[in-house]
Amino acid sequence: MGGYAFAVDIGGTFTDIVLRHNDGRTWVDKTLTTYGDLLDGFFIAVEAAMEKAGATPADVDDVIVHATTVVTNAVLTRSGQPTALFVTEGFKDVLFIRDEHRYDMFDPQIEFADPIVPRDLTWGVAERTLANGTVSMNIDEVQIRQFSAEMREKGAEAVGICLLNAYANGTNEQRVRDILLQEWPELYVSISSEVAPQIREYPRAATTALNAYTRPITEPYLTRLSKELETRGFASRPLIMMSNGGVLGTETASRFPVRMMESGPAAGALVASYYAERLGLDRLMSFDMGGTTAKACLIEDRKPLVTGLFEVDRMYRFKSGSGMPVIIPAIDMIEIGAGGGSLASVDSLGLLKVGPRSAGSEPGPACYGRGGENPAVTDADVVIGILDADNFLGGEMQLDKVAAEGAIKPLADRLKTSVPQTARGIFQVVNESMAAAARAHATDRGIDYRGMPVLAFGGAGPVHACHVAELLESTTVIYPPLASVLSAFGTLVTPVRFDLARGSAGGIDWETAGKTYADMIAEAGIALEAAGAPADVIRFVYGADMRYAGQQNEVTVEFATDPSTGRDVDAMREAFETAYEAQYGLRLPDMPIEVVAWRISAHGPAVERHGTPELSDAATAPKGHRDVLIGDAPESVAVYDRPALAAGQQIPGPVIIEERETTIFILPGWDASVADNGCITAERRE
Repeated sequence: MGGYAFAVDIGGTFTDIVLRHNDGRTWVDKTLTTYGDLLDGFFIAVEAAMEKAGATPADVDDVIVHATTVVTNAVLTRSGQPTALFVTEGFKDVLFIRDEHRYDMFDPQIEFADPIVPRDLTWGVAERTLANGTVSMNIDEVQIRQFSAEMREKGAEAVGICLLNAYANGTNEQRVRDILLQEWPELYVSISSEVAPQIREYPRAATTALNAYTRPITEPYLTRLSKELETRGFASRPLIMMSNGGVLGTETASRFPVRMMESGPAAGALVASYYAERLGLDRLMSFDMGGTTAKACLIEDRKPLVTGLFEVDRMYRFKSGSGMPVIIPAIDMIEIGAGGGSLASVDSLGLLKVGPRSAGSEPGPACYGRGGENPAVTDADVVIGILDADNFLGGEMQLDKVAAEGAIKPLADRLKTSVPQTARGIFQVVNESMAAAARAHATDRGIDYRGMPVLAFGGAGPVHACHVAELLESTTVIYPPLASVLSAFGTLVTPVRFDLARGSAGGIDWETAGKTYADMIAEAGIALEAAGAPADVIRFVYGADMRYAGQQNEVTVEFATDPSTGRDVDAMREAFETAYEAQYGLRLPDMPIEVVAWRISAHGPAVERHGTPELSDAATAPKGHRDVLIGDAPESVAVYDRPALAAGQQIPGPVIIEERETTIFILPGWDASVADNGCITAERRE
């Protein structure tokens, strides 16, 4: 047979799979994520989808793509092994001093997440590289061997090396690595001149430490994945979804696990871009709500925004600066702890709050019947009537409405309201939280979010998207086919891609720029060829991080061609000032400009893997009605089966449209229509 490809996305609650034949037929499934061993859930999902399709491993001769939370989970739960850090002598406290910025100037008890590497596993190396890249003090080999012995005694399994000014010249870092590997060949070593060769000591050190911390987890995980696929008879080697919105081979992903930090969310943003292109929409807001988190991403000119800096492990989700910085290219999105498993509680002021704590898949919401006792968003959705307890996952997973009501009861007693009204409050609060996050994200980037169509996906996204869109003053919500597993599908339509950045000393030195671009093109080309992209089809996009001279912050700028060949400073300035004005609302024409990093983005060929929508030949009537607590009193709402809907069918809201993996809930005052491509579009009445 042949012609099959599949993608697996491991989330905080569910593991999703999309199996696709090259004729467009598609099979999907969702299984609970197995925290003890993520690969158990991976192959449970694979076997379920393969059984539905009647396919064998030998039939999968197209790509196998994987998005995973393994890196993020390791950081958030601090489940990694002891990791060391080598810095230049005198800089041992770099992870503790941070950048001395306070994310809340008026909080006298400000808190930060603990550094990923403790001080007793940090060593100061006697060496010095100057800002211009000149090595003024070489490595002392005896000292490094002594440090290696001390590190081994303390049980470290990995080490990050971040020496002063190594972004300008990584010779000393490379020498330290070589000596350590001579002494200790099985040691996992990450050096900043390869992981994040950019200015600013603290972000570079934090990124390198995170890469070192996660390598002993990720590298064996990806190795096991590749071997198990081979053992089971799959011929294709897996590709891994990266934070920048591209896929790469396991070799590159293993060396740079920090680039996988936003693996799953990036796939969701890329599929939103895919639908913006297919639907002819220049602007779109993706809304991806799963079991643990919700993500929003702005699509402008049919492309997601990409940033060179993001944060992980924030103490406060909306507070920039409260987490650990990661200076690698990533899709720019907002992520908050608001998913189907997010837990509701009453805060110290007696107010209802939802998240960021989540029940995950173990034990899960109370209605899962797996031991969960605290009320979650999914429990509220069952109690107010949006979700059918007897039809979750097509009836394969029975939900316990009585347990959901029992979990909400203590909360209702504290709030002095009824259980249904408390459930309705949970529904509204979580929607308000997600809308507030999306507003803040758009406003920070100078983007007017009002009126943007919303693409709703994820297991819980279609349940909540219509209300979130109302709060964002949007008039259109799009529910694509495969909505519940759309991030997994997104990895199947994502081309290989590799982004690199190299720090610059400021100003514009054309000779240095030319050499830097040449080095990055060579490195990116090797990574893409290893992922299966022929050299003659690789496309390069040039960019830079630029700022006005003397400023602290910079903006990322894209160029139409290699600026080091054209050497047109005026064109560079115009590109920079256009981006600067969009973000800050002004230009400073009398100020000189400088480059703090040169960037390259290498893209493989476009991927064409469209699905075939399931549509009925004739319009269908509702299969029944269900009471839903939309306002102060329950209201009878028509319930449809999504596969039974026909192209062109019009359905007035309120309405519930069910499919096996998710439920679409459309509010009163909205009308739904079914398109030929399988998308259901809800539009607000005038």
